[in-house]
Formats: sequence, structure tokens, C-alpha cells
Amino acid sequence: MLDIKVIRKDPDWAKTKLAARAVKPEQIDDLLSDDDKRRALIAQTEQLKAKRNEVSGQIAQKKRNKEDTADDIKEMREVGQQISKLDKALAEVEQKLNDVLVRLPNFPADDVPMSLNEEDSREEYKWGNIPHFDFTPKAHYELGEALGILDFERAAKVSGARFVYYKGAGARLERAVYNFFLDEHYKEGYEEIIPPYLVNNDSMFGTGQFPKFTKDVYTIMNEDEPLTLIPTAEVPLVNYYRGDIIDADKLPISVTALTPAFRSEAGSAGRDTRGLIRMHQFNKVEMVKFCKPEDSWNELKNLVHDAEDLLQKLGLPYHVITLASNDASFTSAKTNDLEVWLPAQDTYREISSCSNCTDFQARRAQIRYRDENGKPQFVHTLNGSGLAVGRTVAAILENYQNADGSVTIPDVLVPYMAGQTVIKGE
Repeated sequence: MLDIKVIRKDPDWAKTKLAARAVKPEQIDDLLSDDDKRRALIAQTEQLKAKRNEVSGQIAQKKRNKEDTADDIKEMREVGQQISKLDKALAEVEQKLNDVLVRLPNFPADDVPMSLNEEDSREEYKWGNIPHFDFTPKAHYELGEALGILDFERAAKVSGARFVYYKGAGARLERAVYNFFLDEHYKEGYEEIIPPYLVNNDSMFGTGQFPKFTKDVYTIMNEDEPLTLIPTAEVPLVNYYRGDIIDADKLPISVTALTPAFRSEAGSAGRDTRGLIRMHQFNKVEMVKFCKPEDSWNELKNLVHDAEDLLQKLGLPYHVITLASNDASFTSAKTNDLEVWLPAQDTYREISSCSNCTDFQARRAQIRYRDENGKPQFVHTLNGSGLAVGRTVAAILENYQNADGSVTIPDVLVPYMAGQTVIKGE
């Protein structure tokens, strides 16, 4: 959530920044108008309460002197009624103000391409050699179905579209990929966590999914309160410290988790309807960092490096881009996407998004630390896929396919595959 003080201090700057995220200037004008009303109501209320306290002291003194207090008491009743009306008006304007604030996206960083078009995202660099085949490369889903390791048809029968059964070597490959990821993150100093897969509304609010994206998730109703199947491990990992003041000496904190991710993919009809690219349920290894504000941009570089390292060890070609302002996530100030090469599509596709959310999530979730003066300050939070497991499997199948339809296992995964080096038809 944005700090209203920042918007109030420099409205034109805020309008320019948020215009690059499709926020109209009029929305900021209305927000500031409500903020003015709120502050005026607070001032009026405080004046009346101060008067009430003063007269209450006078009434007490008059009673001790056995003086008549009827008029004073009557006046205080009227003041009390005025305060009640002002408190009600204040609550209404604060609710209106908050409803707008919680729906405003984060300010984009200065070095982000300021554009409403995703085509204006900036490529930073490429890594690896694009494979060239002496045959027409097949899509990963064609390979997986022919090898008998992916079954979309039976998954559709059991659950519907955009689900899959991994079988045999396919299941082992999926497991090999995420175990490899977790082991590599552990070597880099991440603490591994197995979090809950169901979270409450406060948790979804804390990381910015609610109230804006309620249609993009699966929610389970129970007797106590609704619980949502996590769309990413970012939600339970960030909310681990919700409402806490973290010991500054422990920062930065880096954690990682393998979880399923559940997404309804509302509004994505017709996009990637085949294969592992856009599923309703998929495994993902997530990286999350908590740090002091002055360290967050360096930690973003570290996050990108840790995601890149996995792709390099797998020998998968990719490039890194900086997303245009309006293409970044709601909570992000800056996002670097890693996109892996998929031969069958003849293009790069996203496999990791690494984002610096600055204090946006920490303000919503009230995650703080004490500075050198002992004053509570909001931490900065960062998150990144390290990596999306199903998309990694898809990239391996396509980049390591052979003319006979078999798939060679990347060297780093062979130990995780019990020594298996090639997937052949099962």
C-alpha cells in the first residue's frame, strides 16, 4: 500500500508515476480531496474533545464549590453529540480513502520503462546458445504425450482443462527439478520452509492479492472464515512476519519454499490452452527476501542471479528483461523477468519474475524492523520464482529433445533421476 504522505508531499510526481500504471490523475485528485476532508475532521474533533476536557474539569471544580453546573452539562451533551457526528463522518471518509489506497499499485522505480504497453519492456541481456535441430522440434506436450509421461486428456476428465497427470519418468523429472532447485537455494543461504497451502483473507491482503484479485483465486468456504488456496508461496512466506518487528541484525532474511500454486487464470481464455505453460495447478519454487530499504536494489540483483544460476546449470538459454511499468505486478516497483527459450514456439517465455516490492507489502502487512535510533521502519520485501517447475520441465523437454522423440536429461539432474540419462517411450 502506498503512503498517503508521499502522495500529499508531491502530487504531481505521484500522478506522473501512477499514470504509467494506468491510474488517472483524477483518482489522485479525489484521493487528496478526501485526505483534506479527513484531516479537517480530525482537527475539528480534536478541538471539541479538548474543549470537552477543559469544561469537564470546570464542571468538577464547580461541583466541589457547590455551584450550578446545569448549563455546562447541557453544553457538554451538545458537544458530545457533535463529536459523535464528526466521528461518524471521519470513519466514512477514512473508509473511502482506504478503499482507494489499497487498490493503487506501487510506484514504478526510476529505471523502469514508463509505458502502458508490455512491448516496451526492455531486454537487458541474453545467455546461452539457441539450439538448432536438423528436424522440426516438437512442442513439450507432444513429446510428453508420445513418451507417455504427460497425460492431459485424463486430467481433463478428472478435473477439467489446464490440469495434467505426470507419469513415470515425467513425475521423476518434475521431482528432480524441484529438488535440484531447493538444494541450490540452500547452498546460497536460503532457509527452506514448508508453509500452509491455505491462507486467510488478511494474508491475501498483506501481499496485495486482495481486494483487487479476488476473481483470480480459488477460495474455500468453511464455518469460521474463508480460506484461499495459495496462488504462490510468496503469500505464506511474506505473511510469516505479518505484524512483527524483525530484529535488524537478522536482515536480510532469505527463504525458499516448494508449493503448488493454484490460479483460476481469469481473463486468460484462449491463451496457452495446451501444455504446461498456463495451468490451474502447478508446482513452483519461490524465493522471498526481507531487507532494509537501502539494501533492496542489491538484493534484487542477488535474486535475479539466483534464478539465472539455475537456468545456466541446466543449460537452458534465456534472456532477462525489465518489465514496462504497467506490465509489472500490482505490488512491484521493478520486475526483472527471466524468459527461457522454447524451440517449438520459437520464442522466449517467462519462467521467473523477480520483483522488488519496496515497502508496499510491508506497509499492508505491518512488517517492520527498528533502525539505529530504535524507531520502527518498514522492511522491503522481494520475491522471485526460483523457478516455475512445470515451465522448466517444458523447457527441458523441448531444448533437450532428440530426433527419435527421446529426451536427454541435463547432466545436473541425472543424480536426481537415479542415474537415468535419457527418457524414452514408456
